[in-house]
Amino acid sequence: MMYKKYLQTLLKSFEKRAIKIEKRLRLVISVVVLSFLMLFSTFFYFDKALIFIPVLFLVSYLLTYFSLLEGIEKMGWFGLFFMPVTLTVFFYMFYFLFPGRWLTRLSFMFIYAVSLYAVLLCANIFNVGVEKNLQLYRAGFSINFFYQAVVAFLIFNILFSLKGFFLINVVVVGGASFLLALHLFWTIRLKKHLESQVLHYAWFISILMAELTALISFIPLRSTIASLFITASYYSLGGVVYNYIDEKLFKETIREYVFVLIFVLIITVLSISW
Repeated sequence: MMYKKYLQTLLKSFEKRAIKIEKRLRLVISVVVLSFLMLFSTFFYFDKALIFIPVLFLVSYLLTYFSLLEGIEKMGWFGLFFMPVTLTVFFYMFYFLFPGRWLTRLSFMFIYAVSLYAVLLCANIFNVGVEKNLQLYRAGFSINFFYQAVVAFLIFNILFSLKGFFLINVVVVGGASFLLALHLFWTIRLKKHLESQVLHYAWFISILMAELTALISFIPLRSTIASLFITASYYSLGGVVYNYIDEKLFKETIREYVFVLIFVLIITVLSISW
């Protein structure tokens, strides 16, 4: 009990000081600190730098809290933090698929900084409770969904590059898809509590993605193409289910997502090397 009270007092003291800093500046500070930490971590070989994964996880979570501060409640401790933390960890892991050159490193850091700032802005939009009929919310959702697809591609590409046993691929893709879908569907109403409907549809997406992964694991494809197909499948399925839950599923919407999936499917089929 004493430890809990001390922690609460410490957090309140931190909030009182941090809240005096303008929010946009807090976002910039978080992006700069994490970008420099990410840059520093790239100077170590991956097998010697595994310590940076929990460090980046913890620091990105704390800096997201520093950026947002006000109004974080219950489900928000997952929903508002999920994208900045996930983006940071998997950007770091994805970096090691590239050659360790300064041009690559600096370009990578620039893309990471811009991406992190974008997802932090989206988290802030969701946190302040912007009305869904406003353009700001729609822009925030679109950017958030785009970066979900980016994160999904990073996760799947890292996974397929390892060329592990197909059951491992199935479990990882299913688990990652569940968390991504859970976050995506939570942004529909931004409730403080997890709704059963959100949970059920997240499981639905997870099962479908796991089945697709099991199927594609037996097809001879390059890891990039396989990752692109699984990502496009998540994007299309997630988009259709999202609009269904939000009661905005029209023929034009279905046509757009189906077109994306068919286009990527054609690329996938043409890339098969028997």
